Amino acid sequence: MPTLPPHILVPPPGPRSIEIASRLAAVECPAFEARREAREARASTPQSPIAYARAYGGNVEDADGNRYVDLVAGFGACILGHSPPPVREALAAQVDNMWLALGDVYGTEAKAELCEALAMLHPTPGARVMLGSSGADAVTSALKTCALATGKAGVVAFHGAYHGLSHGPLAACGLHPGFRDPFAGQLGEHVVFARYPLSDEDLAPSLAEVRDALGTGRIGAVLVEPVLGRGGCVVPPTGFLESLRRLAHGHGALLVADEIWTGLGRSGALVRSLLETDPDVICLGKGLGAGFPVSACIGTEAAMRAWGDHGGTAIHTATHFGNPLACAAALAVIRNLTGLPERARAAGEHLRDRVVARCGSNLEVRGVGLMIGIRHRRDPAWATRAARRLLASGYLVLTGDPTGATITLTPPLDIERQRLDDFVDVLSSIT
Repeated sequence: MPTLPPHILVPPPGPRSIEIASRLAAVECPAFEARREAREARASTPQSPIAYARAYGGNVEDADGNRYVDLVAGFGACILGHSPPPVREALAAQVDNMWLALGDVYGTEAKAELCEALAMLHPTPGARVMLGSSGADAVTSALKTCALATGKAGVVAFHGAYHGLSHGPLAACGLHPGFRDPFAGQLGEHVVFARYPLSDEDLAPSLAEVRDALGTGRIGAVLVEPVLGRGGCVVPPTGFLESLRRLAHGHGALLVADEIWTGLGRSGALVRSLLETDPDVICLGKGLGAGFPVSACIGTEAAMRAWGDHGGTAIHTATHFGNPLACAAALAVIRNLTGLPERARAAGEHLRDRVVARCGSNLEVRGVGLMIGIRHRRDPAWATRAARRLLASGYLVLTGDPTGATITLTPPLDIERQRLDDFVDVLSSIT
């Protein structure tokens, strides 16, 4: 389905969106309204939200009938666009058969097929799979796996990284201390944070911090995003991931690649970390269900063996893990990825080049594939203001990095270049 250009009928947010937002504010957790108020204060720009009403392909319509080009795609999850036909058809076929099996007790053929397909994504023969519903579930599975396999509870994580907000991943969330600090008493003190290398000059100091942490003998997992996602779409120097694997293995720890954002083509590769090294554990989510909630932790046989060694007393499961609908959606995604990583890589290169050519030296462009970060070199509040002006012009974007100073773009992987070019033309007028 081709992505249509923006069509704005009323300035967003329109009256219906305002009314729905008001209803939500009255009953929803107050954290979200407080976050909007803080952004308004920081950028002196209104942050009242629109309300989604319909979505199809690369477009979203709000409750007031405005049509937007979606450069967010469900936080990057809708890699095939909204309601993609292959996934919709797979869900329709499954919904007539069964919605829920019995988790880890009695599975389904769909679960078996999905786990078989996911195990094949890991380069090591005999890889094993644990399914979940969210990226945070996958990271939780990975951290538990490392603790079981190594006997060490400690984790090395990185400043600027985001791994989810449930308690296990939250302890390793380096994006902003405000996410962790209110719950520090529940999280323990087992995580050591190292700097994420933003340039070649940062590589040696970053690896030195990791080495020092591993040297304590308490670290069982090194948890890393192959490219920082919410941290600003930062691509680390070549050799970073392989160096982490060597350091981890040299100290009896495992390397976990959080590919929730980067995996399944988003970064221009099916599994980004495999371009450089072989992680012990790979976490997938977001795009795995193309908008349907499903995730996976894929580990080597050696890492996963520890779960069986406990005789089944140590398990990680939940009612909806591996439910047939989620498995059907994920299988449809995997079967329809052919050519998309390469397309995303080429489209991302085109987009980055286009921003540099049209927007001049004021903007810095980061990222790879179709996870792109754009920030103003001198004005940290620019991204928040620019996001609102882009919304008014019919483009959905988000802001990221620890200070919210970066516009992040994660459109569907099959978005047309014309829509990207149109976006850059609008962006060039607000730099």
